[in-house]
Amino acid sequence: MRTSRLEAFSDGVLAIIITIMVLELREPAGSDLAALWHATGPGLLSYLLSFIYVGIYWTNHHHMFQLTEHVTGGVLWANLGLLFFLSLFPFTTQWMDTTHFARTPVVVYGVNLLAAALAYYALQTVIIRSQGRDSALRKAIGSDIKGRISPVFYTTGAVAALLDGGHGAARPGIWIAVACYVGAALMWVIPDRRIERRVETAKAGDPETDPNQLG
Repeated sequence: MRTSRLEAFSDGVLAIIITIMVLELREPAGSDLAALWHATGPGLLSYLLSFIYVGIYWTNHHHMFQLTEHVTGGVLWANLGLLFFLSLFPFTTQWMDTTHFARTPVVVYGVNLLAAALAYYALQTVIIRSQGRDSALRKAIGSDIKGRISPVFYTTGAVAALLDGGHGAARPGIWIAVACYVGAALMWVIPDRRIERRVETAKAGDPETDPNQLG
């Protein structure tokens, strides 16, 4: 099976996830910026963070399947696992927002980020195994430093929030957790052209390469 149907389905699910998240934002009661901030200020920030994460997964998912030649049953199920954890983003984002970044919702949000990262790694691993020792994806990923560091950020953030005992604005554990989540997102926002370079090399080396095989 080629990758086009899987990619189209995944794109649709991610678009729905973003739509659900923005629909959770509350409408301001007034018509000035103060009313906007009072109604949705923190919500806009948490929405922005989750939007960035969905965008990161969408771009990396697209790049990954540019170097995926065919889809197996294992790849389909691994992809569904990833989409499941990403589909929880609207819920965990909204819970964190409506509770004003209370300890438990912030911990759960970090666990959601960690689960999505592990699911992406599982999908990547299944694809590489299905392609064999000479997998183009494996060669493009290399040591995958970002992929190894990200779970550390999410785990550190979740643990920091879990251990937080502050109240009001004095909640160091919560702010450390948020900083970890934002830091991991910023790390992935920085362009990484490993797979793009691999695709360009493949196209240059084989002018008859089927474009459907490369995404």
